[in-house]
Amino acid sequence: MLKEFQEFISKGNVMDLAVGVIIGAAFGKIVDSLVNDIIMPFIGALGGVDFSNYFFALSSSVHSTNLVDARKEGAVFAYGNFITVALNFVILAFIIFLMVKAVNNMRKRLEREKPAAPAAPPPADVALLTEIRDLLARK
Repeated sequence: MLKEFQEFISKGNVMDLAVGVIIGAAFGKIVDSLVNDIIMPFIGALGGVDFSNYFFALSSSVHSTNLVDARKEGAVFAYGNFITVALNFVILAFIIFLMVKAVNNMRKRLEREKPAAPAAPPPADVALLTEIRDLLARK
């Protein structure tokens, strides 16, 4: 069983997947920072809105206007955080779309630049028949 596991892990696809997950997690943090630290402050400044503090109190003991303090006081429905996470997703999906599009364009360019493979010689029987046809056409 240990040998099978070692063979499974040593396959290229598993390692590629592991690298992809690690890079994806790091990329997600970058997008979170982009949304929370750059985009959301501009949206808030334009409309005077801070989505992070939008919530409904689900408990009568919640009296705070700040989400962090309100969570300490009781249950809250933090729909502002959902808006922020949904915006993160849209931005992340758009960036991934642009990356995939760029890779596909690069692959197309490489395919166009690649020289055509030489044609394989015809099978021996086809070559013989072609030679006979050419000899008969001369007569």
